[in-house]
Amino acid sequence: MQQDVTLISSILQLLAGNGGPFLSIILLSLEVTITAVICAGLVGLPLGAGLALVRFRGRTVVIVLVNTLMGFPPVVAGLAIFLLLSRSGPLGGLGLLFTPKAMMIAQFVLVLPIIVALTRQTIEDLWVEYQDHLTSLGAGRLSSIPTLLWDARFSLVTTMLAGLGRASAEVGAILIVGGNIAGFTRTMTTSIALETSKGDLPLAMALGVVLMSLTLAINGLAFGISRVGARFSGKS
Repeated sequence: MQQDVTLISSILQLLAGNGGPFLSIILLSLEVTITAVICAGLVGLPLGAGLALVRFRGRTVVIVLVNTLMGFPPVVAGLAIFLLLSRSGPLGGLGLLFTPKAMMIAQFVLVLPIIVALTRQTIEDLWVEYQDHLTSLGAGRLSSIPTLLWDARFSLVTTMLAGLGRASAEVGAILIVGGNIAGFTRTMTTSIALETSKGDLPLAMALGVVLMSLTLAINGLAFGISRVGARFSGKS
């Protein structure tokens, strides 16, 4: 009982904000995750919309491949990026391995298929609804992409938040390419794994509480945005 009280007291002290490594770990996690998701969105949203509307040979294969990559094992992605960025790899000269940038690349690779796949499905459904109207206005498939992306903005924000949820929980890939270096590449997920193995449960559990809170906030935000979008479009 006394141990439980001590553990909870230690967690609350960390959550109260003692600064130091605890805060820097959280800030680095947010920086890496948000940057990766924004970059994936800039690439994935137009790519997904194009995949929804443009017809080309092998399109079905590409769709199946993108859907498959949504479940890309993080450790395999991390290994592939490690080989690319290692000193003997094709991108080794950039010196990115074991840096926050390498971790952003890893998360970008994992999040991009999610955004592309969900965007393709959203825009494809919307095109069925808007096709006659846009065609009557003289808009082609490619020129309709900006309009469809704008009209699907609420659903696409939810898509981005889904990518953010995947990235914030990632540990395998960023551990391989980041190295979990204290004060440099140590994030919440890698810290939880390390501190648990070291027996520092207060720090691991405090980081777990923060991570769960962020996940809850992301899901709450996604639900709220979907409700606002449905009300805005008159579907509720």
